[in-house]
Amino acid sequence: MITKDEVEIYLRDLSTKIDIWGLLFRSDRDKNLQTLLDLELSPNAVKEIIKALNAADYVEGPKKDTLNDGPDLWVFGKLIKRKEIYIKVTIGFLNAQAVCISFHTAEFPLHFPFK
Repeated sequence: MITKDEVEIYLRDLSTKIDIWGLLFRSDRDKNLQTLLDLELSPNAVKEIIKALNAADYVEGPKKDTLNDGPDLWVFGKLIKRKEIYIKVTIGFLNAQAVCISFHTAEFPLHFPFK
């Protein structure tokens, strides 16, 4: 089982990666784009929300990225404008952007083991 310290280390590494290489936001996914429109958020605001995540926002991970054979996926949740938002990110490949794969209204109740 993952520890709170491990989540905090991952989030620190993710934030550093975003500062250096940036964040690719998957706006090609309709539900991600619709959530940004509904919440009146820009991709830059999403970047700041992700950089501000903490261990209390952790839901699950690391999970193997079997679809892209890439770095592990991590899932977080955040309450934004009274909507629970499902956030799935990966630190990305070496010398490349971190990736926000999912940023949309949660489709099921999220469980936060460190809250």
